[in-house]
Amino acid sequence: MSGPRLNRDFPAVGTAHYGIVTPPMTPRTPPAEAAAARDALLLGAAGALRSLCAGVTGVLLAIFLHARGWNVAEAGALVTAGLAGTAAATLMAGLTADRLGRRRTLFVAGLLSAAGYYAAAWSPSRGVFLAAAFFGMLNGLGRDRGPAYALEQAMLPQTVAPERRTWALAWYSLALDAGLALGSLLAAAPYWLAARGGDLLAGFQSVWIFCAALSVCSAALSLLLSRGVEAPPPAALRAAPVSPESRRRIAGLAALTGMDSLGGGFLTGALVSYWFFARFHVGGEWLGPLFFAARLANAASHLVAAWLAARIGLLNTMVWTHIPSSLFLIAVPFAPDPGWAAALFLAREALVEMDVPTRQSYILAVVQPEARAFASGMTTFTRNVAYAAAPVAAGWAMSGVALASPLFLGAGIKIAYDLLLYFSFRRIRPPEEN
Repeated sequence: MSGPRLNRDFPAVGTAHYGIVTPPMTPRTPPAEAAAARDALLLGAAGALRSLCAGVTGVLLAIFLHARGWNVAEAGALVTAGLAGTAAATLMAGLTADRLGRRRTLFVAGLLSAAGYYAAAWSPSRGVFLAAAFFGMLNGLGRDRGPAYALEQAMLPQTVAPERRTWALAWYSLALDAGLALGSLLAAAPYWLAARGGDLLAGFQSVWIFCAALSVCSAALSLLLSRGVEAPPPAALRAAPVSPESRRRIAGLAALTGMDSLGGGFLTGALVSYWFFARFHVGGEWLGPLFFAARLANAASHLVAAWLAARIGLLNTMVWTHIPSSLFLIAVPFAPDPGWAAALFLAREALVEMDVPTRQSYILAVVQPEARAFASGMTTFTRNVAYAAAPVAAGWAMSGVALASPLFLGAGIKIAYDLLLYFSFRRIRPPEEN
């Protein structure tokens, strides 16, 4: 058996996520349990509001830029600018949130996002818009993977017992995907307004202003969290040195998750939405319901993943649901009409997110408890950097090679990631599977 039995060999210290160490679980009094449950609900609600905005942006951003006269390569550059800002903000949050305060950091991140949506509403010059996308973390990925997402996952384990870790992450992911689903449906609003005699660009503007307001609401919810989600005192943050074995595992996981995100960066919601728009000449009134159904499939899959992982293991669930999802995606460009393309896309979406709660749980389980801060920080940073690097290349490939290039490239990279992950880590099991 390759991996040490973490529950025997390592001390029972607190968990850690994204560079933030959480205190060990201790028996709670009934008032503390109520506060923890309330914090979990607030975290889910704030994440759902933020994800609603990410869902809208993933569907409409590239189409909106096209309507403003941007070509697809320029749209890819703006998506990359937004994701680069997201990566930088996530790294800063991991380094400073415990010192500045987690709730305060969440509040500031929400206000910056609101400013980014406000800039989108008024469509400034290209240079100003690129800067606003960076500092406002304008998210064309179609999924929320920013600093607030990182901090909320750091707080969430403090609201549940350790054995409920995977299920808590699954329910949290479900809340986020429910927000994404509603946001995708909202993307049809500008077209509904235009069909009733309104101006399409004015409809886009209304949606961005609405997203700015929701971002402010999400930021305000962070101020309602209890002090129980904040970092422990400085003395509790001191951790033992990371062992060479954990360092090797972290390096491998960081490299592989970065590779997975590179593939995902070719498949941002904004660019996939643009592919459907350009290939089949369908607009937001058709794409909104499609992405709504996709996010519902994502949401349901998180709970299925937690159930399946308890039976076949975390790693098996990650890999053997992910590969079929990529094969469905490769088949999408060969679809003869939008109906078949939508069916294949939805089949992909029903499987592609099953690795999210399982991967998060696996990374935390296969390293020393005192190494979890380092592991979470490194894997999150490499994911965000890879997400930021790919969209500009995808935009160039769509305009200079073939419209479907990102679908083939993204799916191929993800299949390679799955196989490398399985053969590299199949003998390293989390303690509950030993």
